[in-house]
Amino acid sequence: MSISNLPRALIEIAYAEAARKYLESLPLEHFMEATAQATQRKITLESLDLVQARRPDVQVFNELLVQYPLRGRKKPGQIVPDNMVVLCEQPIKADGSYDVPLQPVGPFWVMEYVSKYNKRKDYEKSFRKYERELKVPYYLIFYPDNQELTLYKLQRGKYVSVKPNERERYPLPQLELEMALVDGWVRYWYQGELLPLPGELQSELDTARRQVEEQRRRADRAEQRIEQEREARLALEREVEQLRRRLRQKPDKS
Repeated sequence: MSISNLPRALIEIAYAEAARKYLESLPLEHFMEATAQATQRKITLESLDLVQARRPDVQVFNELLVQYPLRGRKKPGQIVPDNMVVLCEQPIKADGSYDVPLQPVGPFWVMEYVSKYNKRKDYEKSFRKYERELKVPYYLIFYPDNQELTLYKLQRGKYVSVKPNERERYPLPQLELEMALVDGWVRYWYQGELLPLPGELQSELDTARRQVEEQRRRADRAEQRIEQEREARLALEREVEQLRRRLRQKPDKS
């Protein structure tokens, strides 16, 4: 009997057991990550955090096991994207694994970053799983060592590469996103604006703080000048008043 035909409680148990066995079967190299892979993952997560802040339906997952039913098989299909985006208005609860039959929606967009120093996965096999079994609408694969970026879109059951637009960016209209290589990394634009990274935001904040501090110093200097001019004017007024008194006190010799 297929797992999908079982009552929900038994499906949960079966998928939890499948996830446990999958974790136990992983080779040690699966838990290793090349610097380029880690860097791109960091950029993606930081960028999509900003998207999620504006669109709560955009939910992002990192290295989460995805399990899904396979026709005619008792065991579920399994795959672990580097990053995954799910579109859903309600919060998604997926702790140890993302079990598609138990979730309101399936993956919408998956991303993988391939380094020659640590491939970790069979990416050709992953491609087939995303395309033919999970039928994920969008799939991004990035080779940082070769500076190759491809965004695939599922059309009629087959992945076709998305062409860059007039700005030389790869569009993902459903998310109002665009992506392209900038300084060797995949960067993201939301509603036409480049999504800044924390380091860039900190730099902008530091610059703004310096500008505010400089304006404050200028205001202080201006205030000091105004105060000095006021004191000078008062001193001159006192001197004039003293001269008037002396003139009034001077005897008339006529």
